Amino acid sequence: MRIALGLLIFVLPTLMGAAKRPTMPELGYPLAEVKPRELRSQFSDKRRGHRHQAIDLMRKRGTPVMAVADGVIRKLYRSKSGGISIYMFDGSKEYCFFYAHLDHYAKNLHEGQEVQKGDVIGYVGSTGNARRSAPHLHFAVNLTGPKRLWTGGIPIDPYPMLLAAASHPTVTGPTETEADADDLDPEILD
Repeated sequence: MRIALGLLIFVLPTLMGAAKRPTMPELGYPLAEVKPRELRSQFSDKRRGHRHQAIDLMRKRGTPVMAVADGVIRKLYRSKSGGISIYMFDGSKEYCFFYAHLDHYAKNLHEGQEVQKGDVIGYVGSTGNARRSAPHLHFAVNLTGPKRLWTGGIPIDPYPMLLAAASHPTVTGPTETEADADDLDPEILD
């Protein structure tokens, strides 16, 4: 009886989780320049009294930020903590990708817009609670759940996904030097 109960407690949740979790699309890298050595899991790091549940990628202000998958821009949002942010769903709407601390959005980006992996959707910044001297992309992944909400999903560590994307980059967007000059504010360029 104890063995059966033990199996039920440990095996059943695993089987249920495997059955419910949709397949993650193969992700692209969210920045034009791939730097695999910068990647480390920061998911469980403590940040201001809570778990980070994301990864921070340090870059020069104005570096293009790209869609990691084909999908749709679900929400353009500004908040005290995340600053200028984007919530993007993958094509199945099972996963939500969160891009925060942006300097600004790509020209004409709007909610409901379909995007392709590699499309420029914004530019690295230090808005929200990020230090002005430390521009970076805060990138998070959430499983949306049955209601397909852009907030409140189940956080997933983005580190393994970005490590896989970095090991075989399929970057199709512009490099930092190819960014459209009309989309960049000259005051932010160093």
